[in-house]
Amino acid sequence: MGANKGESRPALTPALTGAELGRWYWTLAELSALAREMGLSAGGGKTAVTARLAAALDGLPPEPAAPAASAARRSGHQLAAPVDGATVIPPGQRCSQLLREFFVREIGPGFHFDAFMRDYVARGAGRTLAEAVAHWHATRARAAEPQEVGAQFEFNRFLRDWYAARPDGTRAEALAAWQAHRARPRD
Repeated sequence: MGANKGESRPALTPALTGAELGRWYWTLAELSALAREMGLSAGGGKTAVTARLAAALDGLPPEPAAPAASAARRSGHQLAAPVDGATVIPPGQRCSQLLREFFVREIGPGFHFDAFMRDYVARGAGRTLAEAVAHWHATRARAAEPQEVGAQFEFNRFLRDWYAARPDGTRAEALAAWQAHRARPRD
């Protein structure tokens, strides 16, 4: 922490600068509330809302919005029952309960939509569900390895690192450490 010792998190208001906003941890709910207060779109993930706010706080024009992948997904045809191994994954298919039921039936109760399977379904248009089952089995060794936790899951990443350093730590201790961590600036 160095020179930042004793510094406390400022109030999240339109008076902040974009740089000051970026120095601190904010929840998506906090960021979205400020965006609405400032008349900005509160839609999108934490990274997008933060970038939009930082630009607005610094008086810069907002970055052009990227085409919404979720809109493309919503407009795609979704599979309907019955499905089998020969069923072809359509463009925009989501990881639905129908797919979960199929995979549990084919793979067993240990099946879950991990990052490998979510990506396969999202990018698997034109492939069959039998190929998706083969993909599940082919990725189990890699899935068992520690995976990078995405930046949007900062809390999860913090807890994983905290427990790795303190295997006998309690949940209450971990949560207290998280509260202390998020109250400090990032720099």
